[in-house]
Amino acid sequence: MKTINVDVRTVDEYNMDGHAECSVNYPLDKIENYIDSLREYDQIKLVCRSGNRANIAKSILAQHGLTNVENKGEWQNIHCN
Repeated sequence: MKTINVDVRTVDEYNMDGHAECSVNYPLDKIENYIDSLREYDQIKLVCRSGNRANIAKSILAQHGLTNVENKGEWQNIHCN
């Protein structure tokens, strides 16, 4: 199963406040720019600071037909193998 871990915080938050090494930074305000590339994944896991922005991102992705999306809440909830 092809999975991607997406951190939707701002670039500054991602770089300054820490992030999971196995995550990519697709800021919420630019998430729609990544729709086509996200279609390649079987599972999309979203994180942010509290889970709120991840939930908004999940709704945006659902509007574009992506239903294989999970809100994992805080970025610390992503565990890299």
